[in-house]
Amino acid sequence: MKLESSFAEITKKLDSHNEWLLIGVSGKSFPLQRGEIEFTFEREKIIFGFLNDAGFQIWRVADCQIENEKITLDLTRNFARECEKIRLVPRISASELGEAVELARLEKANQIARLIVAENRGAKLIRVSLNEENGRFAQIVFEKSDKKQIAVLADIADAATPENLLTIAIVWLTNLENRKKPIEIVWILAEKKLYKNLRKLHALLRESWKSKIYIKEISRPSAKAQREEILEVSPITFGNLWREKPPKISLTENTELSETATEIIKLAPEKIDVIFTKHGETMRFFGLPFARIRRFADVEKAWFGIEREKRILNENSRAEFFGLFENLEIYRRFDSPNKRHALFRLAPEAWLESLLRRNIKLLDGNLILSPIHNQFRAANETIDLLALRRDGRLIVIELKIAPDREMIFQAVDYWRKIELQRRSGNLRKAKIFGDLEISNEPTLVFLAAPTLSFHRDFAFLAKTVSPEIEIYKFGLNENWRENLKVMKVSKVEK
Repeated sequence: MKLESSFAEITKKLDSHNEWLLIGVSGKSFPLQRGEIEFTFEREKIIFGFLNDAGFQIWRVADCQIENEKITLDLTRNFARECEKIRLVPRISASELGEAVELARLEKANQIARLIVAENRGAKLIRVSLNEENGRFAQIVFEKSDKKQIAVLADIADAATPENLLTIAIVWLTNLENRKKPIEIVWILAEKKLYKNLRKLHALLRESWKSKIYIKEISRPSAKAQREEILEVSPITFGNLWREKPPKISLTENTELSETATEIIKLAPEKIDVIFTKHGETMRFFGLPFARIRRFADVEKAWFGIEREKRILNENSRAEFFGLFENLEIYRRFDSPNKRHALFRLAPEAWLESLLRRNIKLLDGNLILSPIHNQFRAANETIDLLALRRDGRLIVIELKIAPDREMIFQAVDYWRKIELQRRSGNLRKAKIFGDLEISNEPTLVFLAAPTLSFHRDFAFLAKTVSPEIEIYKFGLNENWRENLKVMKVSKVEK
């Protein structure tokens, strides 16, 4: 279909429905109102604009197809360096949407499978499927020319984290090894950014697991490469992890309480704490942010609220602020009259963190938390707590309040980031523990969660981690909101 004649047909089709779903090749969908979709015809080109979470996007339509109610668009921008294929379909019921998403993901999985066969001479495709757990991953099995079978895992929903992918791969590989005809190798395919982070996490595995899991990059079409390609370089060794240039540590210069924050803390000093940021202070009630304070030209301004939209605190809104505070006092407590209330349920891990920070010596009587910030940020990610033992040993503390299968890999990835900063000397220079000395020994990892909240696969997954990383498990009492206690401490056996 010629683009010139397509333009009128596209706009006519769009005007037939007020609500549309934009579906990418991964199956990820985004709802749009008709007014949030814009097509223009400029200089013999169709320009497509739409609003999503990243803001207003503009693409050139390279080709399009209209079939029944569906509009399929091949898009390009940045001088053809970026290419995308999307579908616009009228917004439909949840069941119909689920079927459409599954079909899109299967289509993507089969596209990857065809690429694998094309790049491996003599390869034979055995199976293509989506993982049963949530259908977000392609699980592909192919046979090489030597009759050896290999399993391939790929994220087709554009929503996976490195920890997520590695966990799924290890569990799947374990099942495949126990089959009558075992498969002993898994490839993980990931796009550039995810691939880079996966390689670093992969380096933290035991050698026996690293030899069975391969990380490969799947590249998108570009001006240089007209089609997708599977790229591979040598894996990162444990020792090579420390050659990376560490990101700059950004610390808050001003950690003095503002007058407004001081007055708010007086309302409930045993329940309220403050987080200092570059832009001011955030007040938390048992870990739940409820007020923010900023300074503009030596004038303090405060906003309050739990929702996204905040109200400025002034004489006209004081009654509303104290109403919010009264509700926090009523519902955000261990014996809340309504445990389904949002103020009780929101930010549970932050609640646990706020309690543990006040009682950090429950984990170890020799621990000292960083006086600069209760949450040290490494590479724009938040570590729940970073502490220093009196002998100078750094401690990364990871908290969970519900079973999380990826907990062990989240923790060791945080460990890697802190170790990189420690080995480079950045932590010492930044004086995140004041004048206290940081020893020249590897960081330790403390994992804390209610005893029944460690995932059933925790012990198995912990055994896949390099023995170079020393990890301790702290089982907390289930009623931790009422009276936090450590019930059991054990070294994680690897």
